[in-house]
Amino acid sequence: MDATHLHLILTHFPIVGTIIGIGIMAYGLFSKNDAIKKVALVTFVLMAILTIPVFLTGEEAEETVENIAGISEQLIENHEELAAIAIWFMGILGVLSLITFFAIFKKWGFAKILSISTLIVSLGTFGIFAQVGNTGGEIRHSEIRTTAINNDTGVFNNGEKQDEDDD
Repeated sequence: MDATHLHLILTHFPIVGTIIGIGIMAYGLFSKNDAIKKVALVTFVLMAILTIPVFLTGEEAEETVENIAGISEQLIENHEELAAIAIWFMGILGVLSLITFFAIFKKWGFAKILSISTLIVSLGTFGIFAQVGNTGGEIRHSEIRTTAINNDTGVFNNGEKQDEDDD
């Protein structure tokens, strides 16, 4: 198994795991159950850790697909730029989750505020990761692209021209 294959296998986990963690955290807050909140926080930490190999294998995945006919360098760039933002969000979520876990464990008074803050950050992180996943899918799945690219002219169907090096 090479890095490209690993990227494609692991890439779905941060998206799906984060939405599962959101559901668990929301239930934990609603039920006022610290044990359930801790499960959500551990889920977020695990997703943050898992995001590292996903991000690190992205470059090799790019090298694998960039010379395939019908692949747009602009779509790869869009995916790469969003991924760079997303990993920061996931890192913040992971650190915030660790802090929140510790605050719940120590029964600090502001643990509830941290739990709510973690839920809010997780929602934003999921939103960004959903976009990253979509832009990644657009690279190889023309059926989900919002714009088609004419490979002969490098022009999107909305009239925009691709960058010169994207041919």
